[in-house]
Amino acid sequence: MDQHKNKRFTDSEIEIKELYSKSTSTDNSLPGQYPFTRGVQPTMYRGRLWTMRQYAGFSTAEESNKRYHYLLNQGVSGLSVAFDLPTQIGYDSDHPMADGEVGKVGVAINSLEDMERLFQGINLQTVSTSMTINATGFILLAFYVALAKKQGADLSQLNGTIQNDILKEYAARGTYIYPPKASMRIITDIFEWCGREVPKWNTISISGYHIREAGSSAVQEVAFTLSNGKAYVKAALEKGMDINVFGKRLSFFFNSHNNLFEEVAKFRAARRMWAKMMKELGATDEKAMMLRFHTQTGGSTLTAQQPLNNISRVTIQTLAAVLGGTQSLHTNGYDEALSLPTEEAARIALRTQQIVAFESGAADTVDPLAGSYFVESLTDEVEQKSWELIKQIDEMGGSVQAIEQGFLQDEIARSAYAYQQAIENQDKIIVGVNKFHIEEKQDTPVLKIDASIQQQQIEKLNSLKQRRDTNKVIACLNQLESAAGTTQNLMPLVVEAVENNCTLGEIADRLRKVFGEYRA
Repeated sequence: MDQHKNKRFTDSEIEIKELYSKSTSTDNSLPGQYPFTRGVQPTMYRGRLWTMRQYAGFSTAEESNKRYHYLLNQGVSGLSVAFDLPTQIGYDSDHPMADGEVGKVGVAINSLEDMERLFQGINLQTVSTSMTINATGFILLAFYVALAKKQGADLSQLNGTIQNDILKEYAARGTYIYPPKASMRIITDIFEWCGREVPKWNTISISGYHIREAGSSAVQEVAFTLSNGKAYVKAALEKGMDINVFGKRLSFFFNSHNNLFEEVAKFRAARRMWAKMMKELGATDEKAMMLRFHTQTGGSTLTAQQPLNNISRVTIQTLAAVLGGTQSLHTNGYDEALSLPTEEAARIALRTQQIVAFESGAADTVDPLAGSYFVESLTDEVEQKSWELIKQIDEMGGSVQAIEQGFLQDEIARSAYAYQQAIENQDKIIVGVNKFHIEEKQDTPVLKIDASIQQQQIEKLNSLKQRRDTNKVIACLNQLESAAGTTQNLMPLVVEAVENNCTLGEIADRLRKVFGEYRA
């Protein structure tokens, strides 16, 4: 680390010059025009602010529903659902593997009835909903669509996103169920079905967020995310789908860290790179080349020490996302290194967005940092280093093969280790952690999830199973299992299954029988 003594570097090891007096950038494009470096809309936030979409979900559907109504009353413009771990990996709340995890890191959703409780009093046709769900994303989407139908919604107007990005699960996060080939088949089934049935739905949110949370650098976040995106596009093309149609429904999900200028450069570079990549893959409609993205402030940057300092960190990260041109944003609660956010912490997090939107002036002009010698140079360097990594992945055969060979995992681990070493050596200062300590009493209020939640969920499941038509359930599950062995699109059968009260775990298990389970 001696090289760092007299030089400055970003977290991606890009050297920062002492002074920038010129830029070599030749990108003179305008906002809303290819390659969208300066934003995907000509007027950006002067036309419409980003969607303030606070991520929430815990305990039971009823408790989460109360939080959603609270957030809507506080001024959020979109909902974002967090699911508990059993839901994420395809287990109902009564499964032995769910024991001790029900309702802990998100809401437990086992059935269409749970989904009805989750959105009680909320009109799905008038709210935009994002669901952070991957391996079981197709089942949660089916629950959502089935509920919208019960509400009498026009499905062509249904608006939202499922994360549905399984490749980053293999590389960084771990909530996968099926092997890559089967998972990619389900994802392309979703692309195809949504194009017909829910055309405004974003069928995937290709996620760099969790790659960054696992320890990647900003450059790796861009390279690995776009490379995964390329793999999804190729899979859809192989299925005969039109890139100019499904390309418009692809969205992205990025992290926002503390290095303000590198983060802004990252967002600008990612837009430019994706536009070029989609053009090379055959897109001719510019709307299919636009990188539209949601941002969440960096969970891994939050500290349990002096937690109120996290409000300042989240503010910097909010500015980075806004100056970088995000389409929607979630800001973390200051207490999230300790627990799920309390109502007060969630309100302060939302107010942070609102202050940036209405008081800072950051939303008054498009791409405010454009023309900065530093930002333009950094945008070019992030792009160059990201292309170098993508080239390595392409030479391995693409993201799926690179993940199977452990390349992405090893690169992320190497970066995470180097970052931690820099903190331990005090080459990188984290305020309140490795410098500026204080003696503190931990009296921050924390949100606690009652252990009785699991039993409540099990009782709901038992009640549902006693009331439903068992013959219809068995018929739906048998039909789904048979179709899984063919090339038939599974989504219509999954929607029919949930409408007949099949549970999430039952559907996931039938597909486990056909596809098997992935083991790292």
